[in-house]
This record gives sequence, structure tokens and C-alpha cells, in this order.
Amino acid sequence: MKKKTTIYQIAEQLGLTAATVSRALNNNPKISEATRELVQKTAIKMNYEPNKVALALKSGKSYNVGVIVPRIDTNFFGSVIRGIEDTLHPEGYQVIICQTNNLQSREIETISTLLNAQVDGILMSISAPEININVFSQVLNKNVPLIFFDRKKDIEGVSTVTINDFEGGYMATDQLIQQGCKRIVHLSGNQKIEIFQERCRGYKRALLDNGLKFDKDSVIEIKSNIDEGKRVAKILLDMKDMPDGIFSSSDFAALGAIKTLKENGIKIPDDVCVTGFANEPFTKFMELSITSVDQSPVEMGNMAANVFLEQVTTKGFKIEKKVVLTPQLLVRKSSSRKNDSSQKTKI
Repeated sequence: MKKKTTIYQIAEQLGLTAATVSRALNNNPKISEATRELVQKTAIKMNYEPNKVALALKSGKSYNVGVIVPRIDTNFFGSVIRGIEDTLHPEGYQVIICQTNNLQSREIETISTLLNAQVDGILMSISAPEININVFSQVLNKNVPLIFFDRKKDIEGVSTVTINDFEGGYMATDQLIQQGCKRIVHLSGNQKIEIFQERCRGYKRALLDNGLKFDKDSVIEIKSNIDEGKRVAKILLDMKDMPDGIFSSSDFAALGAIKTLKENGIKIPDDVCVTGFANEPFTKFMELSITSVDQSPVEMGNMAANVFLEQVTTKGFKIEKKVVLTPQLLVRKSSSRKNDSSQKTKI
């Protein structure tokens, strides 16, 4: 294995001291411009690579940021990560991406691993609502900035970047009602997680504001995948009064429900209108495009990264921001019964 070039070899090549070479490579103003250029050109020619660990110890910064998400295989979290990288990379930061697979044990392990790697900050969307706050305290006690995005816990001193999930749930349900739906079920995520609580609260408020009864049995908890949507659709088919509207907190579950309903002769949206959440790419490219709530994930990532940058450039980074983005309902074929020109539709 070829040994790395050292500053001592560069110094020997140029007839300079190692201290002079070190200062030149670090742009020390005490070194003349001519010497600095000579050293830096020679370093490039000799394929010199600085010791990043040593630089990190010297500066107190690693220029690495940890990003923790429940899962990577969704457009939403992938787009958030893209937004984070787009903002941090020009500032010299590298992003370390970790997924927890919605496991509390993995979440705790990942946080510990990132802290041991001396990251400059952690941006995360929580997986386990039951996770002990002490896990996050160890991050704050090390003076490492912690920013939650999308899924969060309310902790003093921790900034958050979210969308208005209540408004998203309200808009999605209200649009179904305006299309004539009166028996609307809500396929919810884990009700222990705040974003799903808020979407459900928006669903309930939209029903009540339109004079419809809220029935807690019409809220069905599901996991965010196609098979779950298929499973629940079979339950709905067996109901005496089958629902005429479905508001799903997951685009994947919405897709599964649509597939099973259509296989059983149910017409979408004539018999049942369906709305999802997250605006996954497939929702607009299908022959039967799916109405969905867009969460502005790239903007969310940009904002989370900017909050981090503000913290590390503010002495002591004792700032706390609560950024709430506005969701957008993208109305498509799966919930459009009426040809209403006044209804804002965006494909």
C-alpha cells in the first residue's frame, strides 16, 4: 500500500522547514504569497492529502453532519436529504445518512454512533415516540446542535422544521366532502406520533365543520405500505355501509386500497374517492392519478440545514426555532367527481 505524502516530504523537496510548510498549507498570513503558492502547488503535485482527523481536533469541527430518518426508501425522506445536502455541501459539510427502520433501539444506537464520530450536528426525524428524552439530552450536553424535521418531540432548546399537518388533514378531508363524500374513513399512521395525531385532528375538524359526524371507529391505524392498504380495503368491502371516501396518511396505503377496490369492481372516484399524503412521484404518473398532500420536502431540508448553520455560527447556538411550512393539496383523478373550474387543481 502506497504511503501518504507528509509535510516533511514536501519540506525536504523544497528545502523548507516542516513548520513553514504547515503554515503555508493553512494560509498563515506570516508566510509570503510566493512561498504559499509554491508549497500548495508542490503539495498538489505530490498528491498530499491533509489529515482530516487532525484538522478536526485542531479546529474543533469535523464538518460532518448526521441525518437520521425512519426509512430512506421514500421520495419524501430522500427529498429532505437532498435539500439538506444542497444547503450544507457548499458550506463544506459532508452528510452522514442513517436510517432506523422505525426501531427505537436503532435510533438510540445511531445517535450514540454519530456522537462518537464527533459530528457537528444531528438533524433527525424521530421513529419512536416513546424514546426517552435523556437520549437527546446527551446530544445537547455535548453542545451538538439538534434539529428535528417532520416527526419531532417538543424539547426545550431544540429547533424543529415541520409542515402544518393539521391543515393538511383538514384540506384533504374537506376536498372529499366537497366532492359529495359523507362516509369518510381515515387511514392513520401511529397515533402516538404527533404528525399523525395532527392529520387525524384535521380530518375530525373538517367533518364537524361540514356537519358530519366523527366516528372514532372510522380511524384505522396502518403502516405505510401497499399491503396495508390492500388489507384495510378488504375490511372496508365487508362493511354494511361501505365508505365513499378514504383519506390516507400514506400514499402507499392509498395505492394499495385503490388496487383492491378496483379489483372488486369499485369505481374510483365514482364510488369511492381516495386521497393520500406525501405526494410520492407515482401518485401523478399513474393512469388514475392520486390526490395527495405535498409536504415540500426539499424546502424542509433546506430550512433544517439553514437552522443548523445559524446555530453553529451563533455563539453558544442557544437559539430555538419552530418553523412550520404550509402544505399544498394536489387534486387529481382519484378524488375528482365534479368538474368544478373554481377548484384549484395541480398535477
